[in-house]
Amino acid sequence: MKKVAFVFPGQGSQKVGMGKDLYESFPLVKHLFDEADDALGYSLTSLMFEGPEEELTKTENAQPALLLVSAAIDQLLKKEGMKPDMAAGHSLGEYSALVSAESLGALEGVRLVHTRGKLMEEAYPSGKGAMSAVLGLSTAEIEEAIGSVDGVVNIANINCPGQVVISGDKPSVSKAEENLKEKGAKRVMPLNVSGPFHSDLMKPAAEDFASYLNEIAVEDARVPVYANVTAGPVKEKEEISRLLVEQLYSPVRFQETLEAFVQEGVDAIVEIGEGKVLSGLVRKVERRMKTFQINDKDSLEAFIDWYKEDS
Repeated sequence: MKKVAFVFPGQGSQKVGMGKDLYESFPLVKHLFDEADDALGYSLTSLMFEGPEEELTKTENAQPALLLVSAAIDQLLKKEGMKPDMAAGHSLGEYSALVSAESLGALEGVRLVHTRGKLMEEAYPSGKGAMSAVLGLSTAEIEEAIGSVDGVVNIANINCPGQVVISGDKPSVSKAEENLKEKGAKRVMPLNVSGPFHSDLMKPAAEDFASYLNEIAVEDARVPVYANVTAGPVKEKEEISRLLVEQLYSPVRFQETLEAFVQEGVDAIVEIGEGKVLSGLVRKVERRMKTFQINDKDSLEAFIDWYKEDS
């Protein structure tokens, strides 16, 4: 039997048309999408299929849309008898990983991340926060460069060697960008996001989110889910809930998670859901690792064929 890790994309991978091919091809997916629309009280599905893009990109819509596509693919794979040996997600994707590990129900997950998205939007005034990707410096060099900046600027994502994201209030991030260029960063690129995610400025959202999360039935995970906050495996429900709250204002340690999967000797790392960002990060961590991206009927069938070969 092949040993596989599933990874689930985060915000930014959404696009108009996402999930439509799966919806039209599989009754299971249509049923799940229709249930999600009922659970949310509005048609997320028509937003996903028709846009407009600026509405789909809003955090409160993008997050449930991405989780829904990932959960649908995961259910199709389970129907074929395929489950991951371990799982992880990038930021929002951690919720999709927990749905895959049966720690959260799919519809509970959709409602939960819709609320999470709203709280993140409300945590800090729109347009006042910023995030930037920094290429070509180590984490230690970046920490040194941002340490001298007044205001709030934190490391938000450690994605792969030489690719780190910073987050904070706009003036502080601008000042940090100058420091980083002086320090020799190859590029510093502002990201098109609506808030300073994974920074200390998200702590108010974390408090409100913790109250909401207390009402949700989180179960022990059936397979290890590698948490963003620790880059280590968790299965126990209390620890999962605590780390989901901390995740809102803590760095996403994705590089370390991918390195752990390589150490575990997986045969492939499979990106489940929209986009191919995470597969690109895998190749930067370990270029020989086999990767799959599953986001439509053809890519689903290609993975199933590979998985069932010789097994």
